[in-house]
Amino acid sequence: MASVRNILEQKTSEIWTVEASATIKEALQLMDQKNIGAVPVMEKGEIVGIFSERDFSRYAARAADLNAGLLVRDLMVHPVFFVDPDQTLDDCMNVMTAKKLRHLPVMEDERLIGLVSIGDVVNMVIAEKESTIEDLEHFLWVNMI
Repeated sequence: MASVRNILEQKTSEIWTVEASATIKEALQLMDQKNIGAVPVMEKGEIVGIFSERDFSRYAARAADLNAGLLVRDLMVHPVFFVDPDQTLDDCMNVMTAKKLRHLPVMEDERLIGLVSIGDVVNMVIAEKESTIEDLEHFLWVNMI
């Protein structure tokens, strides 16, 4: 079974974050610029939350007026649930499903080293299953001859 580390090896090592004191607009602009759906929220070098497109869309659906000056800390999801790089994809799926999350920070030695999305996990699971199918087909073909 693949691990979170296998996902991180296929992604860029760059992690885009925002400060808790950033405005929602600043966070959304960063997410648009980098074509990402969520960012870890930092305060004094520590991760304190996650801010995602979903957080903003839910706010926008409820708000009478959109406040562009609202701070990320006002909408971020916290507490933060995370995984370590040696955990399995099943571990990720279990946390994501139980907590209804689409993004999980990856922490190693109390340091943020990446962020995995549900899409990352699903793509890796599919790739693993396709590889298993190919291996089985090859095994059957070789043993039929």
